[in-house]
Amino acid sequence: MKTMFSTKSIVWAFTGIFFLLYGIGVYWSTAPMSINIHAEVTQAAKAENVAPVVGYTTTTALIKVSEALLNKPGGYLSNDIMPPSLFLDNMPAWEFGVLEMVRDIALVMRKDFSRSQSQSLVNKHLLEAQPRFNIDSESWAVPSAESEYGEAIKQLYAYRSALVSTNGNKAQFYARADNLRAYIEEVQKRLGSYSHRLSLSVGREQVNTDLAGDKLAEQSSQGVSHLQLQTSWWQIDDVFYEARGATWALLQLLRAIEIDFNSVLENKNAKISLQQIIRELEASQESVWSPMILNGSGFGLLANHSLVMANYISRANAALIDLNELLTKG
Repeated sequence: MKTMFSTKSIVWAFTGIFFLLYGIGVYWSTAPMSINIHAEVTQAAKAENVAPVVGYTTTTALIKVSEALLNKPGGYLSNDIMPPSLFLDNMPAWEFGVLEMVRDIALVMRKDFSRSQSQSLVNKHLLEAQPRFNIDSESWAVPSAESEYGEAIKQLYAYRSALVSTNGNKAQFYARADNLRAYIEEVQKRLGSYSHRLSLSVGREQVNTDLAGDKLAEQSSQGVSHLQLQTSWWQIDDVFYEARGATWALLQLLRAIEIDFNSVLENKNAKISLQQIIRELEASQESVWSPMILNGSGFGLLANHSLVMANYISRANAALIDLNELLTKG
């Protein structure tokens, strides 16, 4: 009798632990809400007792998106080696998508937004911040990913303060059409990759177009003429949530871009194009009501969530191409 009671206790204990970890895992897998960039900028400017200048909003958006990685439910999970984080993959994939967008804009801010020309000096704060975002997202030892991202955020705060500084060592943010084009080109590559990977949830044969458009083009090794491509069944949800994280981050950043580059966009009659991109990205963040990411065939009975996401991303990317054209020719 004593043995049975002991066995029951163990079973109930393990059952309780399982449901506890499951509940924590579900809570930690909840993505952050959209950022109210106007409220964040107003609050930050009031705290610093300054008036926002060009670049203040974009920098604030980058700070808040980066902080979301560290401060959301459960904190940063990608490098956790203990349960329940160890058994979660959707949220780490979401985090990596956000991180990719953070890395892209941090690089463009360092190379373009903060510099007046190609031979001008790089801002010291962005020079410190940008490389720190490039640490391995799964690094948990010294230095850990969280510590490096935290240091990068501190440098972004310093850069933002320097933008509104009244002394002679002010930082700069140049809201020009060519700078915005540089960022758009980075985003186009990223969205194009996500759209392609999502569409491969349905296996298909693809003609190799690596050397298309130039009959004299060469490559280092011989390629095949046709490729049979399909995302592994085990990676479909990871690709979906990585794309969802990237579009979430891009949505916040483009809302800030719309404010800081308002004069440029109006001058090029391109504001409506940016607003359409924002609409497509908002649609990509609609709630997923299915308990799992479905991978039905293109015209089958079941939904294919990856193809739906690919559709929104492709439409946003097409609008980005149009926006880039407007900024070039205007």
